[in-house]
Amino acid sequence: MKKILSTMALLLLAVVALAACSNKQGSSNDKLRVVTTNSIIADITKNIAGDKITLHSIVPVGKDPHEYEPLPEDVKKTSQADLIFYNGINLETGGNAWFTKLVKNAHKIENKDYFAVSDGVKVIYLEGQSEKGKEDPHAWLNLENGIIYARNIAKQLIAKDPKNKTYYEKNLETYTNKLSKLDQEAKETFKNIPDEKKLIVTSEGCFKYFSKAYGVPSAYIWEINTEEEGTPDQIKTLVEKLRQTKVPALFVESSVDDRPMKTVAKDTNIPIYAKIFTDSIAKKGQKGDSYYNMMKYNLDKIAQGLNQ
Repeated sequence: MKKILSTMALLLLAVVALAACSNKQGSSNDKLRVVTTNSIIADITKNIAGDKITLHSIVPVGKDPHEYEPLPEDVKKTSQADLIFYNGINLETGGNAWFTKLVKNAHKIENKDYFAVSDGVKVIYLEGQSEKGKEDPHAWLNLENGIIYARNIAKQLIAKDPKNKTYYEKNLETYTNKLSKLDQEAKETFKNIPDEKKLIVTSEGCFKYFSKAYGVPSAYIWEINTEEEGTPDQIKTLVEKLRQTKVPALFVESSVDDRPMKTVAKDTNIPIYAKIFTDSIAKKGQKGDSYYNMMKYNLDKIAQGLNQ
């Protein structure tokens, strides 16, 4: 467990005065100050808000948002923010609960200052679980849920910045139409893959929402990144399962250690077809550098790998 609470308390003593001063100096013409917890939410927000806001994303591109230790800049930006978006569904609030501590110390109020963009998503739970704290947070891997995120973000932007309502609504419509088209194309693509090849195998069990949306069952080494990851027993269990299938390809996520999946590939003689995106978009200029691009890349690579 990372020890961030005491660090934050010290940092905030220095930050609060600066934040208060900054707020007093602002004018009605200042842009809305928006903070998001990760790069996926930041990109969706950017597509809707454009240049009408100043935007800070807490978890860096390529890093795991399950457990994170906010930096002084993150504490400062959160304290000064007009609007904060987080995923919810046990992502930033699970594990070491870094986001819960962050907003509490910044004196931010839920559903006034910070909002879960996943509000309205039909939650899927970890295997064999159904209670609070056991939710699978990876809802964005279903594009229909990405559209829910976008609508929730637009709703709160409009509430905080009504003078730009028309701008936000226009961008929302353009963006969600683009996501919806990709979603429909994906559903058609996966219909045509033979059933015996339909199994997406990844390190973390984060494709439950994807599986439900696109009709492709999933298998994995470990279930969620806050638990034990890549133990010998977990690898053995997956290897034994795969030996009973005809799945032609394995996948590994860009934000996890690939060594456990390399062991699975060696023990099953099933190749790793591609690295795919789960908890983060790619760096600017690389493949998968936006939410749309990462989902398109994932859908293309998974379909190609399973069609071999």
